[in-house]
Amino acid sequence: MILLLFAVLAALADPQGASTDAAAGPQAQTLRRYASTASQGAAVGPKDVYAVSNFRLVRYDKQTGEQRAEWTGDKARFPHINSCALIAKDLVCAGSNFPGTPQVSTVEVFDPQTLAHRRSVSLGLGTGSITWVDRHDGAWWAMFANYDGKGGEPPRDHRHTTLVKFDDQWRRLEAWALPSSVLERIAPMSVSGGGWGPDGRLYLSGHDRPELYVMQLPDGGGVLDHLDTLGMAAEGQAVDWNESQPGMLYGITRRTREILAMKILPAK
Repeated sequence: MILLLFAVLAALADPQGASTDAAAGPQAQTLRRYASTASQGAAVGPKDVYAVSNFRLVRYDKQTGEQRAEWTGDKARFPHINSCALIAKDLVCAGSNFPGTPQVSTVEVFDPQTLAHRRSVSLGLGTGSITWVDRHDGAWWAMFANYDGKGGEPPRDHRHTTLVKFDDQWRRLEAWALPSSVLERIAPMSVSGGGWGPDGRLYLSGHDRPELYVMQLPDGGGVLDHLDTLGMAAEGQAVDWNESQPGMLYGITRRTREILAMKILPAK
């Protein structure tokens, strides 16, 4: 009976089956929830929030939560838009053919108001499935996911998840791997969201754990440094920093498809 009680308590503490020793850092405070259609992630601008759902994007008014615009693409052409970020005057999104193989990655650019599709940048084959794009320090940055099972391309697996730095012409400049401390937590999936935070550190989210991994470029070598793990209400998936409100991060919960506005405490 005692063993059964402990088992029940463990399941309630961690309904996803993850160990509870991860999010030892500061917790993210959820300040608001928006009803939405999101299944992949959220993006945010000064006056809007965006729901990302494969071949569908929806823009909502940040104050009222009312829907303002919608785009639905051809599923055959846009099977998996995973994340978006408002960069300059564009809504820049990471798209792939997940779970199809061979893995094909593109950057899709939309009008942030009307959500009209503006252009595509094809990144082709060979690195993985792109999951997020960001602009930082005069360069483009993107994460390419690899998986152990569905959507994977053997012999690569989750350990081949890669951060790539590109120039303005999308030529590959440098690339970094993830440390084992993050890889063991995202397995058998990969990194689903990420972006450079207001403190200059890189923040990554996995596929289903309610955690945010605080990273930085290493002083040497080709593996990112893992600084901290923060707990949050969003169960992984794509996230986006609110540039107009430093410290505010937007994500989703797939259980209810809500967009979450979260306040992130500074990392140590």
